[in-house]
Amino acid sequence: MKCITSILPLEERKPLAATIGFFDGVHRGHRYLIEQVQQVARERGLTSAVVTFPKHPRQVMQPDYAPRLLTTFEEKMQLLSRAGVERSILLAFTPELARLTARQFMQMLADDYGVRVLVIGYDHRFGHHRNEGFEDYLRYGQELGMEVIQARQLPEEEDAVAVSSSRIRQLLSQGEVAEAARLLGYRYFLQGEVEAGYQVGRTIGFPTANLLPNDPYKLIPAEGVYAVRVALLDASSAAAGLQSAERSWYGGMLCIGRRPTLRNGSDRSIEVHLFDFSGNLYHRPLRIELVQFTRQEQRFDSLEALRQRIARDEQEIRALLQSQNPLLP
Repeated sequence: MKCITSILPLEERKPLAATIGFFDGVHRGHRYLIEQVQQVARERGLTSAVVTFPKHPRQVMQPDYAPRLLTTFEEKMQLLSRAGVERSILLAFTPELARLTARQFMQMLADDYGVRVLVIGYDHRFGHHRNEGFEDYLRYGQELGMEVIQARQLPEEEDAVAVSSSRIRQLLSQGEVAEAARLLGYRYFLQGEVEAGYQVGRTIGFPTANLLPNDPYKLIPAEGVYAVRVALLDASSAAAGLQSAERSWYGGMLCIGRRPTLRNGSDRSIEVHLFDFSGNLYHRPLRIELVQFTRQEQRFDSLEALRQRIARDEQEIRALLQSQNPLLP
């Protein structure tokens, strides 16, 4: 996938079929929209593209806004590439850009980037104040010589909820990682580097790696214990955002919480224990995929009571992971 970060010279402007969005999570709904762009591009002999933003637009308009992102910028770009997007137009969202009307924005896409067909998400609005709708976009397209197509909604079962980034964030905040994975089309993951912790786990037979997420805006799911899959990454693959090295996957159990037994106060920790692993993980990048929530975090009267509960957690989580993937330990 080629990323376009500035206005293209005239000779480099390939005619594009494009769509617009922030694409947080690149979930199933996003990928269905992208498939429609790809189909239109094939039918008209164009190049498929997405128009997106490296930074959440609300961070520009509201400097104190702290987004809860499903994907970092690097992860999003990797997922878009895997979805088969040929070109990605990265626009810096600025106050000047925000003041453009929908027609001005469409004209910019046509004149500066070669967009000939614009596929608009079925419920997507853009332009200053976002107070115009599809009929307006259609009229502007006719005036600009740009074909405008309204995308179809992702078909779902009658009792299913709409696939959206906000719905997925809600599910993760409730610990419902399995349902979130269904809407995403992949397991939600955390990625970061292992930092030094309190080293209490090793004293009770369950050494843990304390994860420092790559991005402070990455959404951390509800506190509790989870069955997880963990991949050990090298520096280069971690920098790329994603890794598919099945040879280095481990089963494990993750605890997100405040360590109440150890009276940790309000500090939240993200600790993972890898099954059947020995070695030093400090400063090692990890990718943790959340498979299933198993229980709430609890306070125990002693370290021995905590150890016994973690031992039961291990048995239950090993069995759960084994039932889902016999290749995992």
